[in-house]
Amino acid sequence: MVDSRSEQQEGSLMNKLGLAAIAAALVATAGSAAPRSTAHPQAETEALELAKKAIALRSVAGPNNQTPEVAALYKAALVAGGFADKDVEITRVDDTAYLIGTWPGSDPKLKPLVISGHMDVVEAKPSDWQRDPFTPVVENGYLFGRGATDMKLDGTMAIAALNELRREGYKPKRTIIIEFSGDEETRMKTSAIIADKLKDAELVLNIDGGGGVLDEKTGKPKYWTWQGAEKTYADFELTVTNPGGHSSAPRPVNAIVELSTALEKIGAYHFKPELSDLTQEALSKAAPYEEPDVGAALKAFVANPNDEQALAVLRNNPSTVGRIGTTCVPTMVNGGHALNALPQKATANINCRIFPGHKPADIMAELQRVAGDPAISFKDVTEGSVANDASPMRPDFIAAVDRAMTKVYPGVPVFPAMSSGASDSMWFRYHNVPSYGASPTFIKESEDFSHGLNERTPISNIAPGIDYYLSLLADLSK
Repeated sequence: MVDSRSEQQEGSLMNKLGLAAIAAALVATAGSAAPRSTAHPQAETEALELAKKAIALRSVAGPNNQTPEVAALYKAALVAGGFADKDVEITRVDDTAYLIGTWPGSDPKLKPLVISGHMDVVEAKPSDWQRDPFTPVVENGYLFGRGATDMKLDGTMAIAALNELRREGYKPKRTIIIEFSGDEETRMKTSAIIADKLKDAELVLNIDGGGGVLDEKTGKPKYWTWQGAEKTYADFELTVTNPGGHSSAPRPVNAIVELSTALEKIGAYHFKPELSDLTQEALSKAAPYEEPDVGAALKAFVANPNDEQALAVLRNNPSTVGRIGTTCVPTMVNGGHALNALPQKATANINCRIFPGHKPADIMAELQRVAGDPAISFKDVTEGSVANDASPMRPDFIAAVDRAMTKVYPGVPVFPAMSSGASDSMWFRYHNVPSYGASPTFIKESEDFSHGLNERTPISNIAPGIDYYLSLLADLSK
């Protein structure tokens, strides 16, 4: 555990070292990952210091939500970097806020490039952590604190890169917009508002998605993925009603038994396995990095999506079952009203992650057929989610991320991925705006503590991350 004296000593040391030395220290922490980066000391220092200030703000939904303060912090950094004050707008919504900053391009006829992120974080209880989650600490090459990975450091790297582009005299032809939602981790109300405001965008870079994996033993980069699709989240409520009666006089039809029979059928059901252009490439490229049996199953599945042996392996693996089709599982049940009475009502929730290209209503209808009981009512009770298809495999985006990653991580494989979780990209795709998860952050899978305890991220990501953003943003806004 690091106490406050360590923080004070570290701050004093940083002041003494100066910008150039700090940049050198950041690059040095890359260790065996050995990215190729060009020193941008001011941007690198700004990204880290801004991230630490943001982590110190408790941007958690509910009482004393400091997301608006994070927005003010980010606005101040953008304005100091050259954005006009009027071009960085903060809008309050309930207990939170969102930010939209605009860097006008020279050609107003071109649709804008959007950089998308969020400022809020998941709750963290200090008593559970080894370090206070809202006291940023840099130790042994890591930035510790809630939001270090998801996603305050990524956000501040993007801000610092934009400010660096301005210092270097870059003039975008296409308008660049950077926006941060304020409730991505909860209701996504601000996420939906932003996407509706920016539905004329050409392309969205969601810096809260994608990213690289470091080898567990060597610490070297294994591969990097960009997120081109995500599954649609849906909740369906199943309800059985019954007149009930005294438990001493059982009846042939019992609401709990009837519902349980349906849930057993749904639990055993497998949706049709599927491949898209994106997942075909994603699974093919990911296969070599899985355990041998799983990798072989992925290759076999890509060759034949109906290969039963491959499906058995992939469906039995929590990390792959969601990548080969729609999944639906019971997550909550509730029934009865008294210990000595027949149940008058029983309900259950089925949570689905729907493969891109399907409507929730069609999946609910399929579940009704599986249950095979007209006495059970089905209702879509989904909140904060909308159906969305995969983003297109755009050659300009793919070429730009390939160039950016090659500059900073030469030789590291780059390929697409589909996420089973929801992100702000969902709202843009709902408006038919291509959105791509494109974070430059690399981390070991064993050290990814997003939403968990003792969240931390290697600060070795900062120098190459700045270089990556400088290349990618310039490429896509020319």
